[in-house]
Amino acid sequence: MVEEGKDNEIHNKEEQVEADENGSPKRGIFVGFNIRGPIDWLRMLSRETHWSSVVAVVVVYGINQGFGGSLARVGTEYYMKDVQKVQPSESQAFTGITNIPWIIKPIWGLLTDVVPIFGHRRRPYFVLAGIVGILSMFFLSFHEKLHIVLALAALTAGSAGVAIADVTIDACVAQHSGVHPSLAPDMQSLCALSSSIGALIGFSLSGVFVHLIGPKGVYGLLSIPYALVVLVGVVLKEPQSPSFAYRQIREKFVDAAMVMWTTLKSQDVWRPCLYMYLSFALSLNIYEGLFYWETDSKAGPSFSQEAIGFVLSIGSVGSLLGAILYQYTLKTHPFRALLFWTQLFFGLSGMLDLVFILRLNLKLGIPDYFFAVIDESVFQLVGRLKWMPLLVLSSQLCPPGIEGTFFALLMSIDNFGLMSSTWLGGLLLHVLNVTRTQFDNLWLAILIRNVLRIVPLCFLFLVPKSDAESLGFSRMEVLSVLEDSENGIQVSSSLEEDSEILLKHEEEVELTPLVTSVRS
Repeated sequence: MVEEGKDNEIHNKEEQVEADENGSPKRGIFVGFNIRGPIDWLRMLSRETHWSSVVAVVVVYGINQGFGGSLARVGTEYYMKDVQKVQPSESQAFTGITNIPWIIKPIWGLLTDVVPIFGHRRRPYFVLAGIVGILSMFFLSFHEKLHIVLALAALTAGSAGVAIADVTIDACVAQHSGVHPSLAPDMQSLCALSSSIGALIGFSLSGVFVHLIGPKGVYGLLSIPYALVVLVGVVLKEPQSPSFAYRQIREKFVDAAMVMWTTLKSQDVWRPCLYMYLSFALSLNIYEGLFYWETDSKAGPSFSQEAIGFVLSIGSVGSLLGAILYQYTLKTHPFRALLFWTQLFFGLSGMLDLVFILRLNLKLGIPDYFFAVIDESVFQLVGRLKWMPLLVLSSQLCPPGIEGTFFALLMSIDNFGLMSSTWLGGLLLHVLNVTRTQFDNLWLAILIRNVLRIVPLCFLFLVPKSDAESLGFSRMEVLSVLEDSENGIQVSSSLEEDSEILLKHEEEVELTPLVTSVRS
């Protein structure tokens, strides 16, 4: 939304385009609780971008990451527990390894920004991501007794396929956020809603699929979402780049790296990045310990595969509600105030796990299944609200020409924080001797995690009080700063041409996504 009191001509023009026949604005999903609100909202986004861009977001974030990611999560948990038979701490370490492709997202971003293939910067990378994912899933599905090293290699390759598709569409969202800053919250809401709805459907079916066809059968099924990513690469509308001198690739890589480094040195950029890392890294991920306990026949409630999937599916409704709540009521609130309350509630919500582990819910007359649904729903809702304002800020800070690279850099910082929390959580489980059958100290691990979730509140001063637009810190101003910097860094001519093409072809700019969070 355009901030009240601003009379910028471009923003006024956008609001006029988004008005309906009676002259009233049609922004947001549920404006006036009109039943046609969601349809009008999608039509507005399709008009500002292109229908293929909206479809790309739905496929990449709704089907591949939402639906496919939920199937992969439940399938991999049972694959590690029942097929590979590893300890909870080992499973956490292996999860961190498979997330490495998300840490090196800037590399994929650099490729999409500076190395076009057959004149296109986005479409070929969607095709590549889909093919890599299909091959890795087939490899996991058709091998009976796969060594853990080969299994990790295949899982990491599949993760790389998702990461490449993610960073490619991230570049499109960052581009569109630069042209229409007021649409940035709507873009992130589309991505969040697509991801949440896909996860809701995927988790609902995940337990049934694991029970019927096993974890390896689920991997074979996951080849379908990857095939749809290939289809996105075929139908996506994208302006074709002029002839490209591949001999200049090294020079363009260096130019892009220098631009990123200069931008990252700005305190308006590195301070929020530091907070995002600390926020994720200090929220230790001990989910594998909880999962082994929940499925244990003696110590825990002994949930079935279908029950685990259904609990996660109902829990994902919380994520969906979080996206709707942010879009409808919270997207205009100051970042710092919103992050304070969400981080505080994030720490307090962890106490539900402690109540569950100590079986206090039974003393209160609350069944395990019902309590697990409440626990997961609260976590997903608060986690979504905590992440979305930072994603909006990140998309608005990307310098033109290297949107994919820089947004990928920001998201890789987040993912490095998630990987740190996963490994540190695994180390905590190992130190406290939480194993496949021993859960005596699991309550202590939960308590330590809950205390650490509150610590990021001490670093909220790193986050701006309001959004990047009110700070006057836009992508075009970033470019101006870069050109006038004391190091004399100049953006390459090809990047400048990309910015001109972007401004001339606003209707051809694609849309971006929200990175799906991992349960801590």
